[in-house]
Amino acid sequence: MTDEIVFHHNPMSRGRIVHLMLEEVGVPYRVVLHSFDRGEHKSPAYLAINPMGKIPAIEHRGRVVTESAAICAYLADAFPEAGLAPALDDPARATYLRWLFFAAGCLEPALVDRGLQRPPGRPSAMGYGTYEDTLGALEKAITPGPFILGERFSAADVFVGSEIGWGLMTKSLEPRPVFTAYAARLNDRPAFRRVMERSAELEKTLRG
Repeated sequence: MTDEIVFHHNPMSRGRIVHLMLEEVGVPYRVVLHSFDRGEHKSPAYLAINPMGKIPAIEHRGRVVTESAAICAYLADAFPEAGLAPALDDPARATYLRWLFFAAGCLEPALVDRGLQRPPGRPSAMGYGTYEDTLGALEKAITPGPFILGERFSAADVFVGSEIGWGLMTKSLEPRPVFTAYAARLNDRPAFRRVMERSAELEKTLRG
């Protein structure tokens, strides 16, 4: 068992969410790049780590964690000194978990359906109900702000902010002022700027 974090990554994937989380946590990690063009994420070696063949994944203390929201939650709890998750007995943990997994279970599917121009399904059969309801709930999550837990930044902001940023970039999220202002606050964080710089370097490595 090792305390090293091995980060399986491709910068053109949801791996950027985990990259940002790792930078916010502030602990050392080792990046293992996987080329989509060369199918490295579907290699037998990687499928032994993540049978879905999806990026990202991390290995830590002899265990594998997949799914971006789960990785964010895991890292926040594994490194409490970073202060990115309320303690188990902190009432704020309910709000933290609520919106972290709302973003994974409702917001992302709603944005993907919107981006792919899929016809709306029957609301009672959809995990997120309607696009309009999802955006209304999202506004409540980040109001009054500046973060989901008020003045306290958390792993929920890492994940929710990444989804909002992606939605604004792909135009699958309506650019409401509350969303653009929230994204701007998160994009101004030092960890975000480091990830953007490092991602450009990693993309060059993959192309090389």
